[in-house]
Amino acid sequence: MESSKANSTDHGNALIEVQKGLHPLRLARLSLFQGCLGCLAVIFAGMLNRIMISELAFPAILVGGGLAFEQLMAPSRVLFGNLSDSWPIRGRRRTPYIWLGSAGFCLMSVLSIPLIFITEKALQKGEPIQIAASALGLCILFSLYGLAVSMATTPYLALVIDLTNEKERPKAVGVIWCMLTIGIVVGAIAISIATKGLDGVGDPALLEPALQKFMISVSIIIFIITLISCWGIEPQQLSKSGSQSLSSESKEVGLKAAWELITSSKQIIIFFVFLILYTLGLFLQDPILESYGAEVFNLPISKTTLLNAFWGTGTLLGLLFAGLWITPRLGKLTTARMGCWMIISSLILLILSGTTANVNGLYGVLVIFGISAGIATNSALSLMLDLTLPEVAGTFVGVWGLAQALSRALGKILGGGLLDLGRLIISPENPMLAFSFVFSLETIIMLLALVVLGKLSIQQFKKDTLTKMETLLIADLD
Repeated sequence: MESSKANSTDHGNALIEVQKGLHPLRLARLSLFQGCLGCLAVIFAGMLNRIMISELAFPAILVGGGLAFEQLMAPSRVLFGNLSDSWPIRGRRRTPYIWLGSAGFCLMSVLSIPLIFITEKALQKGEPIQIAASALGLCILFSLYGLAVSMATTPYLALVIDLTNEKERPKAVGVIWCMLTIGIVVGAIAISIATKGLDGVGDPALLEPALQKFMISVSIIIFIITLISCWGIEPQQLSKSGSQSLSSESKEVGLKAAWELITSSKQIIIFFVFLILYTLGLFLQDPILESYGAEVFNLPISKTTLLNAFWGTGTLLGLLFAGLWITPRLGKLTTARMGCWMIISSLILLILSGTTANVNGLYGVLVIFGISAGIATNSALSLMLDLTLPEVAGTFVGVWGLAQALSRALGKILGGGLLDLGRLIISPENPMLAFSFVFSLETIIMLLALVVLGKLSIQQFKKDTLTKMETLLIADLD
């Protein structure tokens, strides 16, 4: 047991030396990968979502359900995390999986365009077998896209953890999250410029070649940036000398023991539920926002895509305000509560903006909504770090990531499904009422998240898990 402890300590000291290498410029370069994900996210959840619903007249439940399959692949993150720990490729444990996953989701992005228009043709013909086959094909494609994203993002986050110490990690996570938002904004602006010639175009014969050319170009650029982002950033010392030790370390706390640790504190369950409610309350409008702009405000494709730019800009400002000023002064829990209340207020304003159909008012509300989301997200990320044990960081990050991914998947399904339900039971003639129905339910969900947040105690979490962690480590060393 003493020998095992000594080896573990020596290995930990070796890692600390490696972790000092993530300087600001290298962190900025590494964060480019996250920006690429933000750009692709706005294409799938924004542009393609709107085109399928509004231009191609897909049922919203089909679109939301298909896109949700990406998030339903989230449990695979555990598998890919273990693979990157245990099976290095050419001496590297993280970057090969990041690149393979990136190649996968870029390929799926290109293949999505022809499959979307094959589905459109099947819907136009009205043949049930063709419709079912095409819809199944879309679900499979989005599932493969989700698997590729999981394959890339899990080792990516593990690489960030490998290269940073506990003190540096919050700053690194903040920079990376900001870059994700910047990617959303840049992607939204690029899409707006590239699709300006498609305004008012509803003919699939014209839409398909234009979108296919755009998607090929974007996918090539994103893959090149991904290669540049991670090239040479994983130190040789970490991948060679540390791979065997890390592989054995990853098995110190097995699945059963990890589950015992996760369920050892009621606070973990409370925060898990909060993350589900918070993420659902924040993203339930995501699959229908551009359709809201199209149907209630009569905006063309290039303009509805800009809605994500306004939302993303506000989110970036909120992240910066919270990280540099609000959270350090008010504390994480207080800032989280304030952010949730601001999101609730923003959703109410979003409904009110639709009653006037004022486009500038909508843009302003989305900036406010984004600021609110940024403030709440910064505090939620900080709480996540506080509720993560360094000894089993991968396990906890996986759990928190799973909560967010599943709730985002549920949001994609419910967002489109609730819109269809609103049209059916409230008013098929007035789209404003159907959208307001969804936004109102989103407000209620965020209120429930606030109730759950009120039961969270970081001190109790540390007290509950400390003894359990020590017990598990001693048992494994024996």
